[in-house]
Amino acid sequence: EEPAVELGDREAVEGQPVARVASRLTWPQEASRVRAKEGDSVLRTPGGPRSLDGVLDEIDETYFDSRQTFVRSVRTVVGDGPVETEN
Repeated sequence: EEPAVELGDREAVEGQPVARVASRLTWPQEASRVRAKEGDSVLRTPGGPRSLDGVLDEIDETYFDSRQTFVRSVRTVVGDGPVETEN
């Protein structure tokens, strides 16, 4: 049988979703610990790939009480929408 959904050949997308990064951490978490553990991660954003370290520089929070708070804070900085593909 053929797969129910064809994946096809598409352009690659650099980086990873913020939800994937957030899932590798336990919560609550201090921003400095997030930076130490995942700061070198590259995130997929509507404006192109961005390092988590750079995004954290733009977030005023020093403590994330939950995964949702972290994801919301990141999305406030990077936006939420379609992600550009690599050219």
